[in-house]
Amino acid sequence: MRPWTLLGTATVPGEGAPLRLMQRGDEFVIMAGTNPLMNSRTSGSEEDLATLSWARIAARRQPHVLIGGLGMGFTLRAALAAMPADVRITVAEIVPEIVEWARGPLAHIFAGCLDDARVAIEVADVGRVIAARKAGYDAILLDVDNGPEGLSRDGNDRLYSLAGLAKSHAALKPGGVLAVWSAHPDAKFTRRLGESGFQVEEIGVRERHGRKGARHTIWMATRR
Repeated sequence: MRPWTLLGTATVPGEGAPLRLMQRGDEFVIMAGTNPLMNSRTSGSEEDLATLSWARIAARRQPHVLIGGLGMGFTLRAALAAMPADVRITVAEIVPEIVEWARGPLAHIFAGCLDDARVAIEVADVGRVIAARKAGYDAILLDVDNGPEGLSRDGNDRLYSLAGLAKSHAALKPGGVLAVWSAHPDAKFTRRLGESGFQVEEIGVRERHGRKGARHTIWMATRR
């Protein structure tokens, strides 16, 4: 078996674990410490995050979508494939090296999507981007960690607190959707979404299309 090759490292702002970009053959993985955050061979549930969200706002004209977390670009690519020419997609990524990897060793995976005219990249904390707008987004898609408990960055926990969810609620237009990806279900988080004024649907998805791979969870929370 081929050994893993280290392609790059990054320091996550705050007290999170350092990130490492690794390659073995045609497989790439981003690690947070010893924990894999994403793998180039398992993109199904990240793509579902985009397509499930779009299905709920498809009737809107000139929608503005915020994606929290660039990762390996799977959610962004799926959003661009599904959404029309008049969509605006803002991607907030707090780690500048991830954007550099997207234009460097992972460029073949991103397939030019960062240069799409519909896309704007902000190297910023998505929590601050959310707080800066009121009723500005038709959808907010969050895939910034392994779920509602911060793994790569302790500060991510604030996004999923009652205070953080209140900011997301305020940043959405009426009827807008907050979509949250997670590696696992979380009943407490489901309750917090409801307490924050959202109509909540919890959807089980697989990490690979065709009902294959590990089970993941996506919450679709609609602003009432």
